[in-house]
Amino acid sequence: MSTSRVALVGTPLRRRHSEVMHNAAFARFGIDARYELRPTEAGELAVVFFEARGEEWLGLQVTAPHKQAAMSLVDEVEPGAEMIAAINTVIRTSTGRLVGLNTDAPGFGRSLSEDLHMDMSDASVSVAGAGGAARAVVHVCLTSGASTVTVGNRTPSAARALAAGFDDDRVRVAEMGPEFDAALRDADLAVNTTTVGMSSAGVAFDVGLLPDHAKVLDLVYTPRSTELVARATARGLAAVNGMGMLVAQAAIAFERWTGVSGTEDVMRQALEQLIDDTGSEI
Repeated sequence: MSTSRVALVGTPLRRRHSEVMHNAAFARFGIDARYELRPTEAGELAVVFFEARGEEWLGLQVTAPHKQAAMSLVDEVEPGAEMIAAINTVIRTSTGRLVGLNTDAPGFGRSLSEDLHMDMSDASVSVAGAGGAARAVVHVCLTSGASTVTVGNRTPSAARALAAGFDDDRVRVAEMGPEFDAALRDADLAVNTTTVGMSSAGVAFDVGLLPDHAKVLDLVYTPRSTELVARATARGLAAVNGMGMLVAQAAIAFERWTGVSGTEDVMRQALEQLIDDTGSEI
């Protein structure tokens, strides 16, 4: 039997974190499979999804900018992903059907619980960004009992489109600047879902505006201590980067493809080794 395959599709694919995590887990648990990076432009997406129906495929993972477009290329979208309107994982069934799901959402939920020990009941949340990851974050916050979720984005139309998709009056829209700053002043939790701090320097929002009890989750997972996390920690706020969410969502996807659970430690160790071996955070 040939080696099974999983591919991460997106563009650009500059980092090897997902590849290293999954391949370490395949090796540790004796599964004859490999995870590969597949840089894919929008016009190539349908071809990749057709290919993934082949018998050697376990499935796919999907990253920016394809998390929404990919929904139209699968045979079924699981309810949670349907609500989020974005998929990041695809499972190939034994009959060659493709099922789309979202592991970002439960991955984010695990990080909130295990890394920040956050109780979302009646929490006021501020979310920077309005892409696929933001949709997962908003979904988790709403289903976990948040009282308000304010989405801030430099392009207000994107934030409005996200809010309209949830049709929930707890979701509010704010333009980055004074409107979003006002929400930060009342936030119990502030989340960065943008690439600010990873693909570009700086911070997505001013942690100095947050209340003293607020917590910060930066979905950026490299470097280990992002500038946003460093500033929040210096203020005495509980803050973590996106490594916990990255590992959690990967482990959930791995279990759906293989039936094997409990891979988080293996994946995290592989990431730490990658950083040590390369001598950098990339």
